[in-house]
Amino acid sequence: MITNGRGGKIINIASLLSFQGGITVPAYAASKGAVAQLTKALANEWAKHKINVNAIAPGYMRTDNTAALQADQNRNRQILERIPAGRWGEPEDVSGAAVFLASSASDYLHGHVMIVDGGWMGR
Repeated sequence: MITNGRGGKIINIASLLSFQGGITVPAYAASKGAVAQLTKALANEWAKHKINVNAIAPGYMRTDNTAALQADQNRNRQILERIPAGRWGEPEDVSGAAVFLASSASDYLHGHVMIVDGGWMGR
């Protein structure tokens, strides 16, 4: 992208745990925190090359990665009680953010970590 001079868009995948420590997943939380900070650092360096570096931070999504949480009745209830949307996110819920970040509508957006979490972080 830098050498061809045309710029471009980079969309990293962070996590809700980029902002919170999580429970029993310190390595995951640390790595996703690093993704958020890498997004910001690269945005600072590459904006001058017309390269937008942003990230999406999904909240609790219904995936294989969260199957154990979904199956744990107590933890599942606790999670759902905190999400204002009242449901687990679906992978498709992230697509709108990705389309926006990949489009020209986000040309002046650099280093942003967009949270897609059904309102979790708003509480």
